[in-house]
Amino acid sequence: YPAYRQKYEQNLKRDFPRIPLYDDFWKWVGWGKALMDLHLGYENVSNYPLVVSESMPEGKKEKVVLKADKEKGEIVLTDNCLLGNVPTEAWEYMLGSRSALEWILDQYKENKPTDQSIEQFDDYQFVDYKEEVIELLKKVCTVSIETMKIIKGM
Repeated sequence: YPAYRQKYEQNLKRDFPRIPLYDDFWKWVGWGKALMDLHLGYENVSNYPLVVSESMPEGKKEKVVLKADKEKGEIVLTDNCLLGNVPTEAWEYMLGSRSALEWILDQYKENKPTDQSIEQFDDYQFVDYKEEVIELLKKVCTVSIETMKIIKGM
């Protein structure tokens, strides 16, 4: 897989990947099916046992952080909520220049609209979706780890 990316680096910048014909073609078909089943059925995978640490003082409003710390194996969601025990393999699965976990964090950031005419309709707040995001991060962590196992087997 890394050798394929290196060999066809210029082609992959401007064209879709081509399926190489190997002698062990059916093994590659199996890997492709496993990846497809894993990614299309991500909602049905088991949650990775991330450690959720929350400490909410009375009367304090949560401040959204949404940062990943790969060295510590942590994801900071708010100033009061931390996900720990993120394995290093989960950070290896990349979507472009970011890991899948970092991509999710970026998608759930609160952005203020620049157009003032729609500002009144923007009522998105991360804290309203925090539990769903935690569940999604656990599932994506499992998918990332399993994906990297398959890719390393290639």
